[in-house]
Amino acid sequence: MKQVAVIGAGTIGASWAAYFLSRGLSVVASDPAENGEKFLRSYVETAWPTLTRLGLGPNASPDRIRFERDPVAAVKDAEFVQESALERQNLKVELFERLDRAVSPEVILASSSSGILISKIAARCRHPERCVIGHPFNPPHMIPLVEVVGGKRTSPEIVQRAIAFYHEIGKRPIHIRKEVTGHLVNRLQAALWREAIALVADGVASVADVDAGIAYGPGLRWAIMGPHLTFHLAGGIGGMQHFMPHLGVPQAKEWWPSLGNPELTPEVQKLIVDGVDEEAAGRGIPELAAERDRCLIAILEALKSCRK
Repeated sequence: MKQVAVIGAGTIGASWAAYFLSRGLSVVASDPAENGEKFLRSYVETAWPTLTRLGLGPNASPDRIRFERDPVAAVKDAEFVQESALERQNLKVELFERLDRAVSPEVILASSSSGILISKIAARCRHPERCVIGHPFNPPHMIPLVEVVGGKRTSPEIVQRAIAFYHEIGKRPIHIRKEVTGHLVNRLQAALWREAIALVADGVASVADVDAGIAYGPGLRWAIMGPHLTFHLAGGIGGMQHFMPHLGVPQAKEWWPSLGNPELTPEVQKLIVDGVDEEAAGRGIPELAAERDRCLIAILEALKSCRK
């Protein structure tokens, strides 16, 4: 593919656009915001040094981008469409209906939605068989993962084509085989955050210590391998076969029933907000994001070097 349309050029869409450009693709982007084009071009300019450091594809250029206010005009010659509009179902349904009518049936329509089912988003499309979820993780120009989910009427061939496309441009796509709210990874994040909130609300630990418990413990391992393979190693020479009866089953019986199910009452919300403010220690969002990105670059470079 040579040309991609990015529909919705806020933080996620602009990050997608920057990444597509870094892989040598041409991008036509659209966003209804008054400052949409200015924000998009500024984001690409800011992200480009990071993308350059991580490695550019052939013919990569930040100049191969065009802005169209009208999303229909933006997809006119697109070979792949990545939608990243606001996370509102009604808006996405209407937008997909318009895009579906504007491009030929073989063009894939992918939504960056973090939790809405593609079957709902494509409900009014004439060609729902070419609609998929292509959910990235923030920021998409740095995080490799993309969740690919087909809907009830999505063609299996289209799902495989979308996976192949993301793979070809350097992403790490995973195939979610069944539609569920929140897809896969956000559900895992939600489960962990639920327990993290419960531990704070119950006075077990502070917000900062809960965060440190992940960042300086399993979070370091999770950057290398996921929970199943991690516990496979925890089983020693016997691996998961040894781990399951000796550690896995006892934990499930004894620990799982005691896991928290907190309510986000105003009091609990304030507890978390105040704890985050204390942990941030005066650092604003831009400063924290810059720290995150510096560390992400170092981790990505280290993993690339180790896995050669």
